[in-house]
Amino acid sequence: MGTLEEPVINVRISIANPSAPSESMFGPGIAKLCDGVRELGSLNAAAKSMGMAYSKAWRIIKDTESTLDIQLLDRDGAHGSQLTEEGNRLLDVYQSISQQLQEDGEALYHKELGTNG
Repeated sequence: MGTLEEPVINVRISIANPSAPSESMFGPGIAKLCDGVRELGSLNAAAKSMGMAYSKAWRIIKDTESTLDIQLLDRDGAHGSQLTEEGNRLLDVYQSISQQLQEDGEALYHKELGTNG
């Protein structure tokens, strides 16, 4: 019998608006898309870096903006896009909470199983 690799713990969160008619959420996918816009300065470039069509990325952004009632991106036509102040804040908070929950989840997993981690 071969040796087993240690399991990977993956904690994911989503931010939703339960009173919105849409079920769109701010989760790992849109966070990655927004981070790409932050880094690359363009929704199109961010979508391409994820292997996603621009039209799909645009739809995801618009649906999430509508659901959460915030504007995530400032668009400047051919000059690209950038996250709004609200968009930056939401992404920062999301990433901070995700990191903390990931660390807590890993620690709890090891504590409950009595393993070293």
